[in-house]
Amino acid sequence: MRVTEKGQVTIPKEIRDRLNIGPGSEVDFVADDKGARLVVVSTGKIESAEDFEAWLKSRSGMFDTDGMTTDEFMEWLRGPRDDLGPR
Repeated sequence: MRVTEKGQVTIPKEIRDRLNIGPGSEVDFVADDKGARLVVVSTGKIESAEDFEAWLKSRSGMFDTDGMTTDEFMEWLRGPRDDLGPR
């Protein structure tokens, strides 16, 4: 597979069919220690509970807060809250 000057690649039809990737689908590349993985973010449709469960399972473990608790992450994301007194 060759990368174009614009950084684009063509996903082979067999892979598109297997992963239900079509026009309007969103995909992402995720780097890991073995290289990069193509991850389907959205096929643009969820037709059944099984599709939703598969989608939900595919999101598992994709976000690393670097050991922060939920409260620490929310404060990092939003900034400190002005309406709360000191802890």
